Amino acid sequence: MKLVSFAKSGRGQQARDGTSSARGSSSTAPVRPGLVLTALILVAAVANLNLLVASVALPDIGKAFNAGQVTLNLVAVGFSLGLAGSVLYLGAVGDRYGRKMMLISGTLLSIPACLLAAFAPSIGVLFAARVLGGIAAGMAFPTTLALITALWSGPARTSSIALWSAIGGASTALGPLIAGTLLATFWWGSVFIITLPLAVIAAALALFFVPAHVNETTGRVDNLGGVLSVLLVAALILMINLAPVPDLGTAVIGLGVVALAALIAFAVRQRHAAAPLYDLRVAGRRIFWVAACAGIVVFGSLMGGMFVGQQFMQNVLGYSPFQAGLAIIPAAAFMIGVAPHSARLIERHGSRLTLLAGYFFVLLAFLVMLLTWKEGTAYWKVGLGYALIGTGVGLAGTPASHSLTGSVPVKRAGMASATADLQRDLGGAIMQSILGALLAAGYAASITAAIGSAPHSQQITTSVQGQLTKSFAGAEGIAKRYPQYASQITAAAKESFLHGDHWAYAAGILAVLLGTALVYFMFPGHAQEKSLLAGYHASDLSAATKSRG
Repeated sequence: MKLVSFAKSGRGQQARDGTSSARGSSSTAPVRPGLVLTALILVAAVANLNLLVASVALPDIGKAFNAGQVTLNLVAVGFSLGLAGSVLYLGAVGDRYGRKMMLISGTLLSIPACLLAAFAPSIGVLFAARVLGGIAAGMAFPTTLALITALWSGPARTSSIALWSAIGGASTALGPLIAGTLLATFWWGSVFIITLPLAVIAAALALFFVPAHVNETTGRVDNLGGVLSVLLVAALILMINLAPVPDLGTAVIGLGVVALAALIAFAVRQRHAAAPLYDLRVAGRRIFWVAACAGIVVFGSLMGGMFVGQQFMQNVLGYSPFQAGLAIIPAAAFMIGVAPHSARLIERHGSRLTLLAGYFFVLLAFLVMLLTWKEGTAYWKVGLGYALIGTGVGLAGTPASHSLTGSVPVKRAGMASATADLQRDLGGAIMQSILGALLAAGYAASITAAIGSAPHSQQITTSVQGQLTKSFAGAEGIAKRYPQYASQITAAAKESFLHGDHWAYAAGILAVLLGTALVYFMFPGHAQEKSLLAGYHASDLSAATKSRG
């Protein structure tokens, strides 16, 4: 293997497999950077495409399994649940035992997970398959950004992360389009197999072109911390999703207690473990934790907006799955289009300004959704909302990820990458869960009120009321059973759905405003950001020198 000197970065080290310094002022890259970056982006795309494909198929899945809104929310969030729950643990495993091995193994495991979801015989099996697919992504996805951090440095790293972030976000947005195209011809399960050919290609490229064992750790993996992190995330997301169910109050409280206990135990464990899974000293760095929180809101807004929007277009506007998928093209286009500008803004004006610019456009997107998306709304208003959210995520996604990787030592790249993935997946899971819960609660409250005020409401049986309040799909089923009342039932269901999605969009606006305040007051300006990063780098070099001594 060729050896590449790190002289330009001032560290005087060498790396194998054609890699170069991950730190320093100069811009360095691996041998065959185009092929390596293509492989990493394709692996990430396997995960990103799977995030939202279920959202397009939810109406069909609801009809196939007679599922309620809460159950459909769980199916939609299942992939994010598996990915967010496992990403910290599996990122650390990759740091220790081989990022390339985890990259390829996770990509290959996604194949049977997709097939199980596509041919699931029940809604329970479908949910389990989605969680398994998320775990497979948890093996592969965190290693993509960790390897970019280890293989590139300087402006080359910023540009690579910008491309990784933009194409990743665009892949997430394009998933519903591809899924909608398949649903025009095939059954609902077809949406879960769209990544199969991509997974094969990505695994092959990773096998042949991605370098192995680049700046990996040699310490032990904190397995107890990993288990606690899985328990914490899983309990939190399930608690949020089950909160709207009236009869599950005890279970929700129990999950809340489990999440809180796991959080406390995880924090204690990380402070006392010899080789912590999540270095709280590094996580406490101002640039790191503020960027982590900021990214959760940004990527969560994308996921939550897409999740509610897909159902709005099909349930209220009457779009076909293909039309609903096609409608979000502006989001993908603008995400890719603004990514190069995001990288340049970071280099010239810093991450804070770039993050705030992104937040501004995401806020405008939610305002458009809240104020203009209603029954009979013209497509240009739908497209405008998606164009704005795509612009916002395209601007804010790069600094949210770049700040994490730039503020940690290279040997902790897996931790930074896992946190960047958590931004997308935990943020997406939480925002989808919150917005989905509000959608379900708002819909149920409105349709219950409509039933109560309907003529001859006393003649509506408990069974029919249960179907009407369960979900929009349930109301459609009742409309077909009673065609003489179909127009009234459909009109009430649409009005109730709009009532629920207004609750959801209002929550999105609140989250964006809180995130904006956090970035404005807590994230350092450009000059201070550079000073802090230089200080982190010097501290990490000193600690590394002492450990070698």
